[in-house]
Amino acid sequence: MAHIHDLTALEQAAAVRARELSPVEITQHYLERMERLDPQVGAFVTPTPDLALDQARAAEARVLAGGDLPPLLGVPVPVKDLNLVKGVPIHFGSATYEGFVAPVDDSVVERLRDAGTIMTGKTATPEFGLPCYTETYLSPPSRSPWDLTRSAGGSSGGAAAAVAAGLAPAAQGSDGAGSIRIPASVCGLYGIKPTRGRISFAPVVPDLAGLSTNGPISRTVADAAALLEVMAHNHPGDLYVAPPTEIGFAEAATREPGRLRVGRYATPAVPGARVHPDVLEAYEKASALLASLGHEVIDMPAPFGSAIVPQFEKLWFCFACMHPVDPSMEPKLRPLTRWLRERGYATTAPQFLQAQADLQTATRFGYLVMNEYDAVLSPTVTLPPVPVGWFEDVEDPEETFLRMERFAPFAATYNVSGQPAVNLPLHWTPEGLPIGVMLAGRFGGESTLISLSAQVEAAVGGFWGDRRPAVW
Repeated sequence: MAHIHDLTALEQAAAVRARELSPVEITQHYLERMERLDPQVGAFVTPTPDLALDQARAAEARVLAGGDLPPLLGVPVPVKDLNLVKGVPIHFGSATYEGFVAPVDDSVVERLRDAGTIMTGKTATPEFGLPCYTETYLSPPSRSPWDLTRSAGGSSGGAAAAVAAGLAPAAQGSDGAGSIRIPASVCGLYGIKPTRGRISFAPVVPDLAGLSTNGPISRTVADAAALLEVMAHNHPGDLYVAPPTEIGFAEAATREPGRLRVGRYATPAVPGARVHPDVLEAYEKASALLASLGHEVIDMPAPFGSAIVPQFEKLWFCFACMHPVDPSMEPKLRPLTRWLRERGYATTAPQFLQAQADLQTATRFGYLVMNEYDAVLSPTVTLPPVPVGWFEDVEDPEETFLRMERFAPFAATYNVSGQPAVNLPLHWTPEGLPIGVMLAGRFGGESTLISLSAQVEAAVGGFWGDRRPAVW
């Protein structure tokens, strides 16, 4: 029999319903792996073993009682440290929040709990979720399980590291400028950034510009689709609401996509960004694979140019200021965060509004290009996984920020446009480093992306070629 962590999330849920595995047995298995392996991986900032076992025992009682069971009963799904779980410490990746305990649940956490999932802990995230790498003053760096000298990315770096190392079958993440797709790429996983307004941030976190959204990270398309189905919801007061889908996300993972028109481009919007040859190889192989599956793959112009970059920067600077920090605690902020907040506080309200207006105009023109296609293919990031510390191995935070922009110039464009986008873990370098490619869909088009992703996954076989990192 396979080890429990070899099973997908859906296989674990099925085994629980069939009484072949108990939720307590599954949870204990993952807690043991976390205790043994997480010091190497750096996935968790706050393990919650007591809470997890309490939830597992309650889930086991539901199984024994019989009746209708929720879809993911007994499946461990950790929650990112940017999301509130009532009664559990939350740091937002920052030492300035040490000692703070969440007073309420995020509504997406409620949805996960209603689906029967077990929360084994809070996964590591960088300070306020701002960087695309997960290195904090709170816990060890999050590392790619494929090479523990390499960064797991960010800001959902801990979530991706947990799934890739077999410390969780799937995880909740969030994505404001690529924060699901970037770590999915460097950890060899599948990740979905949903359409703007698909998943509420209620009751506390605002959705002012609509850049950020929650979403799933998993090993398989079907697991991510099932998780997205339970996470998707809206709440009174949401500023954005995604259009309804024709079919459920879980059903979409079982359907053929039909012949699609796929546009492709590999020109970064960020000046000075260069796509590494290994990344270009992954992109070309993905193009050939899509064509071999019968899709029409067409070179297209880049939908966004460099003019959006300074406007996006203004929003990023300002959103770095959204977290209140007691002045006495500001020395505990990391240098990059202080640098971002200084620029945010120096940005006037008219400058912020003009930046947002300019981004909306750019999006309207971008859609004139992108709506010609059912899906758009590009690299996810420009480089193979980089060493831990690489982003900060520079003279000042401004250079760190420039490295971040040049590392991930493709992903943030779909946070601006609000379109759904996924990372496909299709390529590994000869050294064994994963490199993903990104597919974006039409606004509200997650189902098409999921169907296409499932077709690609089936074409390469097994778990994207049945690959596992050495720590597995």
